Amino acid sequence: MSVVVGYVPDNSGLLAVRLAAQEATWRDTDVVVVNVVGAAGYTHPTAADEKVLDALDAELEELGVRHEIRTIEETSGARPAEVLLGAAEQSGAELIVVGLKRTSAVAKAVLGSTAQRVLLGARCPVLTVRAAD
Repeated sequence: MSVVVGYVPDNSGLLAVRLAAQEATWRDTDVVVVNVVGAAGYTHPTAADEKVLDALDAELEELGVRHEIRTIEETSGARPAEVLLGAAEQSGAELIVVGLKRTSAVAKAVLGSTAQRVLLGARCPVLTVRAAD
């Protein structure tokens, strides 16, 4: 069992990791941090580079949280939500944590919402968080 968190290198992503760490501590389980790298690679704003992930690893170590950080590449059309849901299924997640950000109506209509896809597809509870702007 684990708490799985979708991580993007922004304030909501960091808040999601911190709350996932808190939930994992309360549940006496580990955290699986998932960072999805898309076709654009590390130039895409949702892909965290090695330096950022090392800092995240150090923060979780300092908190004393058992954790694993997975960088997963999108494969053949799989969207970030499907990648995150797959990681949750694989690790037996008892909770998924995702950060929210404000998105325009046009972007939602064309691309969909990763958080919405996770909420609708998850087989366990989902905690959504949003950092202040």
